[in-house]
Amino acid sequence: MELEGLSANPLHKIKWKPPKTTETVDPRVVVNPRQAQELLTAVTYVGRRGRGRRLMALFACMYYAALRPAEAVGLRIQDCHLPASGRGRLTIDVSRPEVNTRWTDTGNAHEERGLKHRGRQDVRPVPIPPELVKILRAHIAEYGTAKDGRIFRSEREGVVASTAYTEVWQAARLLAFTPAQVASPLAKRPYDLRHAAVSL
Repeated sequence: MELEGLSANPLHKIKWKPPKTTETVDPRVVVNPRQAQELLTAVTYVGRRGRGRRLMALFACMYYAALRPAEAVGLRIQDCHLPASGRGRLTIDVSRPEVNTRWTDTGNAHEERGLKHRGRQDVRPVPIPPELVKILRAHIAEYGTAKDGRIFRSEREGVVASTAYTEVWQAARLLAFTPAQVASPLAKRPYDLRHAAVSL
């Protein structure tokens, strides 16, 4: 239309309306603080060679700081202010969503991007409670960081895959929950910890 290649706008003849989407959270997915603690503890018992133990702090970031999984995966030591006592702060400016390698410029499954629904240079400061400060300090002391400063990494120094943390999460639900809770939508996905964070 701007180049005047069409004499009239054909979109006016379309009678389709976009479907309404819901933005509400299903309250059945939200864990209470006791259930969240049980899940975080259960994660540490999952897998061989401490696989779940390496990921407990990642899930804690989703619960205590309401980070998206892709933001937690991309968290770096330089993004963290972790004092010896008291509250800390995370400065989130990068996300590492997992996508099909055909859709990335680099050919990597985890492409570094800006924050969702924000400009590329925007940052989001996140105050964190003393519990998460202690968890992150202990994690860094035990596992160190990747060469680029990432706090969470696979055993081969790579970015933690969504399949890896999802498998650990599903196994932790089996350990922490009753059969009825496992069959329910309660904390079905790691992302549901963000909703619990709002309640917390």
